[in-house]
Amino acid sequence: MKKWFYLIAPACMLVVFIFLYLGSTKKIAERDRQIAEKAHAAKVAEDQRKAEIEEKARLDAKRHAEERAAEEAKKEKERAEKWAAVGKDIQDQTDGYNKEAENLSKTVAELQQQLVQLRKSKEAANLEYLAAIKQVELARVDKRTAELDIQRMTDMIAKRAEQSAMAKPPAPPAPAKS
Repeated sequence: MKKWFYLIAPACMLVVFIFLYLGSTKKIAERDRQIAEKAHAAKVAEDQRKAEIEEKARLDAKRHAEERAAEEAKKEKERAEKWAAVGKDIQDQTDGYNKEAENLSKTVAELQQQLVQLRKSKEAANLEYLAAIKQVELARVDKRTAELDIQRMTDMIAKRAEQSAMAKPPAPPAPAKS
């Protein structure tokens, strides 16, 4: 009987083991299923949370992009307006300087014309002055010539008068003999 005991004891243990094994397998399977459901639910919740976060981030990024685009458009518009204002200011200054240059060119032309007229007047005045100086010198020469002629004539008359008998005084009377 002891031989059967070697067979029955392990068989009983096997039956108990199988009974416990099957019972615990069901519990483990149920627990694994619950864990899997919890994990699946957690994963679904996590995925949903991630999707919400991603959607929120996408919307936030879109809003930021729109704000940035609007701000850049505003800055670009301001920059363009400033550029246009500076360009208009430069154009106005250029037009003003061009008008001023045109007026100054006209003034220069008028002044050059006046300068030409003044030079002609100066030349005419110089010619008149030189003619007057020439007349004065000619008058001086004529005066000198006339003075020399008068002096020569006077000398000639004086010489002739000396040589003439009339110009000689009568001889002094001879002294009376007394």
